[in-house]
Amino acid sequence: MKLIDTFSHLLLYGGCALAGSFNILTFNVAGLPQALQGNGIPIDKDIATEHIGKAFKDLKDDLDVIHVQEDFHYNDILYKYDNHPYRSQTSGDVPIGSGLNTLSNFPFSISIEINGIIEGAIVNFINLHSDAGTKDQDNDARNKNLQQVANYIDQFLHDEAVIIFGDFNSRYYYPPDNIEVFRLQNGLKNPWVDLERNGIEPIKGQPVPKCSLPATNNSCEVVDKVFYRGSKTIELKAEDFRYADDLFTYEGHQLSDHNPILTNFSYTLSQDFKNSNYSGGFYGAYFNDLGQISKGVKTTRLSFKGNVGLDLVSLTLDDGTSFNHGGNGGLLKELELQQDEYWTKSYLCKREVDNELKNVYINGTTSLGSTIEAGSPTNDCQYFEAPDGYQITGFFGQGDDSVNLLGFIYSKIES
Repeated sequence: MKLIDTFSHLLLYGGCALAGSFNILTFNVAGLPQALQGNGIPIDKDIATEHIGKAFKDLKDDLDVIHVQEDFHYNDILYKYDNHPYRSQTSGDVPIGSGLNTLSNFPFSISIEINGIIEGAIVNFINLHSDAGTKDQDNDARNKNLQQVANYIDQFLHDEAVIIFGDFNSRYYYPPDNIEVFRLQNGLKNPWVDLERNGIEPIKGQPVPKCSLPATNNSCEVVDKVFYRGSKTIELKAEDFRYADDLFTYEGHQLSDHNPILTNFSYTLSQDFKNSNYSGGFYGAYFNDLGQISKGVKTTRLSFKGNVGLDLVSLTLDDGTSFNHGGNGGLLKELELQQDEYWTKSYLCKREVDNELKNVYINGTTSLGSTIEAGSPTNDCQYFEAPDGYQITGFFGQGDDSVNLLGFIYSKIES
């Protein structure tokens, strides 16, 4: 069974526009060594990869986030000719690496926990390559792959926006494939189903035409897929879906044995909830309080623990909900907020601890000027302030017995 050690996560921050658009491309670049597997086209793989990289470069402004699969043996060639400013570090050639990489116009950090795209909202991107084959053990392994991703979304990305795009090695009509798990378990949509099939999934056992290479239309089905959903902070809508074979050719030949998929999305930011930027390093268990915050609540108590570092952040809302993230160490500091007082500003400082970047200091300031602090300040600090008419009512980040990565959830103040 091929485990899905295949998550590629971005934390990207752009402008503060209330609405906008971006696009994504998923492309299996057929990068296994030529001696192990041909790519079904009459071009050497080093030449094919060179021209894929050149196409990525030429189309950089029109390809915002790219997920590639089977990017094994020829990654150095791909990266030599591509010029996207932000790219994941390859995990290695076969049999060590995953073959999964991300190329982006936005800055990002790779983590198995979190990623985002618009300032004010988090959007999680997942790159995957599930098991191939049609034998019983292949079908079983592939469905376990897909179930693993669905369970991961439920456990770590509940109530968050998600876009999965990669090589699923699955088709809707094929009876053993449980590709519907992402709709049924996670509430994700498929742009191909919505835009090319009027929202109707293919029926099991009734084959849909397979795409030729290049594809002659967008109604045929390939094993590569895109799934997505929005969240309380951002509405996502797939506006266009197409097989982009025409963008990746050389001397009349395709550059891979897979059809690349290009999908355009529009987004609208929520006026009820927003996410801040973040401070710290990507270590420890992920947390996000967004799903437990109701409209119209306010923060009534702040509790921080720290000494040399930042050990705990905690708050309580006026509906009785409380959030606690971190460990049990450090000195406890608490602040009770008045009825007309809101937590609106924070100040975080970070430093490396045992080769891991962590937050070591927090300062919170309310709308009435009350302050609370914990930990030890450094010279590497970041200021956060809720937008006008908003307050801090929750956290997102990563931690264990300390608060390693931290950002804030802003809620609209109800008049």
